Amino acid sequence: MGLEEKLPSGFLLTTVEQVAGWARKSSVWPATFGLACCAIEMMATGDPRHDFSRWGMERASATPRQADLMIVAGRVSQKMAPVLRQIYDQMTEPKWVIAMGVCASSGGMFNNYAIVQGVDHIVPVDIYLPGCPPRPEMLLDAILKLHDKIQNTKLGPQRAKQIEQLEEAKRRQLPLLGQGTL
Repeated sequence: MGLEEKLPSGFLLTTVEQVAGWARKSSVWPATFGLACCAIEMMATGDPRHDFSRWGMERASATPRQADLMIVAGRVSQKMAPVLRQIYDQMTEPKWVIAMGVCASSGGMFNNYAIVQGVDHIVPVDIYLPGCPPRPEMLLDAILKLHDKIQNTKLGPQRAKQIEQLEEAKRRQLPLLGQGTL
């Protein structure tokens, strides 16, 4: 005979982490970083047919200081890379990144010195979304997978430790072309 059987109906047992996870996943504010073709498909997720406002994302933030999700849609040039990192650094914690499309994920068909071969060289990426361009349904699926990740994210020192490890791993990677390596 457990505690659940002794409580009257209408009581819900949970933990603070589960409630905080539910609240965070239900109020994600994206900062859209649309750079190329994928940005058109990203905009289509806000239309009535796809409507990502069902998941608490109806407000796309115009400023990174009010956003906690960055959707990088399209190819990133070497000149745009510092701007992308600056915007990421201005976002509030906890923050997440979706690399939308093969150009954002791996540089796509542009294998040259002017294009960053994946935004994971600049910022830590949580979800990679393949496709050229990916359909709005795929972006919604990636957002739902991110919601699962957000729901299960730990609070407190464990989260801070995880962020530090990701950032340190990014700093140890090879430098980008155009930053003193030519």
